[in-house]
Amino acid sequence: MGTKIATRNAYGQAIAELGDRYPEIICFDADLAGATMSKYFKDKHPDRFFDMGIAEADMQVVAAGAATCGFKPFTHTFAMFASGRSWEQVRNSIAYPGINVKVIGSHGGLSVGEDGATHQCNEDFALMRVIPGMTVVCPCDAYEMKLATEALVNLDGPAYMRLGRLAVETVTDAIPGYRFELGKGATLKDGSDVTVIATGLMVQMALEAEKMLAAEGLSVRVIDMHTIKPLDEELVLKAARETGAIVTSEEHNILGGLGAAVAECVSENCPVPVIRHGVNDQFGRSGKAPLVLEAYGLTPAVLAEKVRRAVSLKK
Repeated sequence: MGTKIATRNAYGQAIAELGDRYPEIICFDADLAGATMSKYFKDKHPDRFFDMGIAEADMQVVAAGAATCGFKPFTHTFAMFASGRSWEQVRNSIAYPGINVKVIGSHGGLSVGEDGATHQCNEDFALMRVIPGMTVVCPCDAYEMKLATEALVNLDGPAYMRLGRLAVETVTDAIPGYRFELGKGATLKDGSDVTVIATGLMVQMALEAEKMLAAEGLSVRVIDMHTIKPLDEELVLKAARETGAIVTSEEHNILGGLGAAVAECVSENCPVPVIRHGVNDQFGRSGKAPLVLEAYGLTPAVLAEKVRRAVSLKK
C-alpha cells in the first residue's frame, strides 16, 4: 500500500517548496492557515503570506489586484467559503477579467467528517465549473497534488482546486506511465467491459472496486479525471466507444459535477449508458469521515454495484 497523506498536507508542502523557485507566488488565507495547510508557506515565506481574517470575499478581490501587479496569488479557505461565500467575487473580480488567481478550497466533500453539513461542501465543482473560463481540479492523492500545484503555478488564468481533509492512500506514483497534465485524464487501469471515471478520493475506491469486479470476470477501465474542467472529452469518448458503458464517481453531488460533465459530453457525442455515483442530492451530516462516506454509499462495494448496473444496460 502507498503512504497515506491528506491532499491538503501535500498541497501545503508543495506550495511552500514552490515558493523557493517562484518568488512571484504570494499566499492569502482567511484565518484558516492551520487547516488549509498554507501555514507551511507562511512559515517559510512570511513576507509573502497575508492573513485576511474571516473576510473571504475581500481576500479574493485583494488577490485579483495583486495579480494585476505581476504576482501569482493563491487564496485559501474551506471549499464551502471559497465556492459559496465568495462566489460573486471569484466570478466578477477573478474569472470575468481572466485574472491569474488560484482559488484553493480545502475540506471539500463529506470526508470533512465531524464538521457536518454546513462545512461538507458537495457543491463546489458545480459552482466553479459553471463560471466561464474557470479551470476546476481535484487531485486524488499526495503525488498527484504536488504535480497539480506546480501545474497551476504555471497556468495563466483563474483556477479552483479542491483539497481533502482525510488522509488517503498514494496510488498514482505506482502507476506505470502515469503523467499529470491539466485537462487530461489518466488511465490507471485498462479494461474493455465498462469504464469508471473518478475524481478525488473516489479514484482509490474505483481501483478497489475494479479488483472486486475482476474476480467476477468483469474487465473495468479506471480513469482518474483530476481535471473536471476542461474535461478530457477525447478520453471520455474513447472510453464510451471502446467499453460501451460509463460510471462516474465523485465525492460531490451527482448534480453539476463530474457526472454531469461526462453525461453531457457522452449524450451529445457518443450515447452510451452513464451511471452517476456520488452524493444523491443530499446534505451531509456529522460523523467520523469513513462512517459518513459509508452512510452515503461512497464505498467500493456500492460503486461496484453501480458498475454492474451500467454493464446490464449495455445494448
